[in-house]
Amino acid sequence: MTTTSRFILKLSCPDQSGIVHAVTGYLLEQGGNILTSAQHGDADHRRFFMRIEFEAPGEVGAMRAAFEPLAQRLQMDWELVARAAKTRVLLLVSKLGHCLNDLLFRVQTGHLPIEIPAIVSNHRDFYQLAASHNIPFHHFPLLNASEEQKASQERKIREVIEDNQIDLVVLARYMQILSPELCQYLSGRAINIHHSFLPSFKGAKPYHQAYERGVKLIGATAHYVTSDLDEGPIIEQEVARIDHSLPPEQLVAMGRDVECVTLARAIQWHAEHRVLMNGNRTVVFR
Repeated sequence: MTTTSRFILKLSCPDQSGIVHAVTGYLLEQGGNILTSAQHGDADHRRFFMRIEFEAPGEVGAMRAAFEPLAQRLQMDWELVARAAKTRVLLLVSKLGHCLNDLLFRVQTGHLPIEIPAIVSNHRDFYQLAASHNIPFHHFPLLNASEEQKASQERKIREVIEDNQIDLVVLARYMQILSPELCQYLSGRAINIHHSFLPSFKGAKPYHQAYERGVKLIGATAHYVTSDLDEGPIIEQEVARIDHSLPPEQLVAMGRDVECVTLARAIQWHAEHRVLMNGNRTVVFR
């Protein structure tokens, strides 16, 4: 009996006739069987997006080599991976640990298909939490750091990324602005989470500012990191309705819950190769 494996193929390319026929023809030649398929055509930019999960005999390297000529001919941005391969994620955190704790619990209970080889923080607050999950904790302090010290700290982060073969960096309430150089290095493979009050309520205590303005919705946004602060392509957003009876402290608690859920979804969709870049936007095949 021939052994088959599961693969995920995601791609985008200039829209034109025959793309689906060409891709499914490739799968037929490889002995593939399509399990799920999703596609989207962006009429504004005349670009086509597709994600296929399939099973086929063979290994991922051979599958990629066989697909390369077609990808070049149709000018594709593409990725073909083994479904069983887990995304290796580096978590960055400062002094707010709700997203960190939530992600560690989801991974421990098997509800988030990623590996976490390391945690980096500019504070020591969560080294015991990391140790309880047997995850190496790297403390790279930044208190009153000069520009040169900040650059040195980012070089250490890059060393952790490279030494651990990290696929994705997650800013799990990491309260530091990354340099344009590090943002470029992590392009398309770093996710941030923040409250959705921007740009209206900036700076300290945004929930208290929102309370004073009598907002009726609070929420969170997960997006890819770019050098434009908090303006990267959005992956997921979530909201919760509130009213006049809730004090600011409860808004903060509700906001933290929404942040956890929103960030976990964004990471899962990235790890399952469901997110494709479309300029300043994303296409997400949920």
